[in-house]
Amino acid sequence: MDALLLAADRLEDAAEDEQTAVAYLADPARWVDEKLGEYLWSRQVDIASSVRDQRLTAVQSCHGTGKSFVASRLTAWWLDTHPPGEAFVVTTAPTGDQVKAILWAEINKAFAKAESRGTPFPGRINETDWKFDKFLVAFGRKPSDYNPHAFQGIHAKYVLVILDEACGIPKQFWTAALAIATGAHCRILAIGNPDDPGSHFAQVCTSGRWNTIKIAAQDTPNFTGETVPADLADMLVSRAYVQDMADEFGTESPTYLSKVDGEFPSDADDGVVRLSKLMACTREPAQPHAPARLQPVELGVDLGAGGDETCIRERRGLVAGREWRSREKDSEKVVDQIVQAIRATGATKVKVDSIGIGWGIVGSLRAKRKQGLHAAEIVGVNVSETSTQPEKYARLRSQIWWEVGRQLSEDGGWDLSQLDTTDRDRLVTQLTAPKYSLDATGRIVVEKKEETKKRLGRSPDNADALLLAFYTPLVPKPGIRIVR
Repeated sequence: MDALLLAADRLEDAAEDEQTAVAYLADPARWVDEKLGEYLWSRQVDIASSVRDQRLTAVQSCHGTGKSFVASRLTAWWLDTHPPGEAFVVTTAPTGDQVKAILWAEINKAFAKAESRGTPFPGRINETDWKFDKFLVAFGRKPSDYNPHAFQGIHAKYVLVILDEACGIPKQFWTAALAIATGAHCRILAIGNPDDPGSHFAQVCTSGRWNTIKIAAQDTPNFTGETVPADLADMLVSRAYVQDMADEFGTESPTYLSKVDGEFPSDADDGVVRLSKLMACTREPAQPHAPARLQPVELGVDLGAGGDETCIRERRGLVAGREWRSREKDSEKVVDQIVQAIRATGATKVKVDSIGIGWGIVGSLRAKRKQGLHAAEIVGVNVSETSTQPEKYARLRSQIWWEVGRQLSEDGGWDLSQLDTTDRDRLVTQLTAPKYSLDATGRIVVEKKEETKKRLGRSPDNADALLLAFYTPLVPKPGIRIVR
């Protein structure tokens, strides 16, 4: 009799386990709650439900919505609720840090939390691999770590591909993802900040083939009043952040549109620098640059006036490097800062905005060179002077913005991938802000700096310093003088 009761209990437990497994597969939010003791807010639930029901899900989201968090929990949910050996997860992101330090850091946290709660996931995990027995069931890699054709070796009934920070993922990896997620039970989740209108992610989000979910800051709990746990509310985008973004970049800037409104910015018809081309220059190159392409080392200096910043920008060949910024008003201290930057970089040439106080700075820097305090050639650049191509540009400022800012972006002639996120966002905003027109004779006229400043709410000093760093003064035509 006892044996019969024990067998009945086991059958009942097995039936309950089966019911729970079916419930967890149907309800990812419940799985997150009961398995990990965590909470998904409403738009995260929408993402999870879409992955459950739709083959293709694209999420264009502002900053601070828990994108990587929900992607990591879906990775664990996928492997935990599908039969062992029949499920596989592939994740990728543009850089190794984004793979390891963001998405897979969250996956590892989920794995550890399940174990600590006594509901462990199957298998074992390390930084970017998940194995069950001896078999790999999930991995994360950046595009340069593998050939997209390697995807073809992945065969499973239930495949989930996660494309994190999707704007930066090359098109061939989207094609490879589609090639391994062909089955009816396979899924692809592309998720990221919509900051590049020229990306394949932008095409996907407007194709009509993907279930596209857009999340703006205004859709999040701290703005809608949706009730969420206090610790979750603290992690989500705040009103203070939105105000900071408005103050720093302006509400019409591409940075604000993508990081706050969750919208893909567009290329302005009258913009000097096209955003889509500029963003392509912010992507990490597939191969390291040859040493010859990291020469020459030069500096561009835009001097602050009237409360604006003085910006010193390093250029190492085609790579935009470090920046030094200050609001120092004492001209001799500014000269000392430039000399320190020369020594730190080994720059052979420094191009200085010579308008106003700049002429005196140029003179002092040349004197420092004669004293043996540095060895760089000092070039004064007066952007208000006549262009070296007066038939095409009215002023040198227009020529520099067009031939450096626009042309290098169009040609992929500079590498902005080494900039940190804040530096990059600042430069993207400032470089895409100026507008141009044609004068009565058909010459290109880039708007005055004052006009750009009104629209941005600040002077584009960082962009001007970058342009000077990459500017190569041309040999003037007869009758044209360049200040040196």
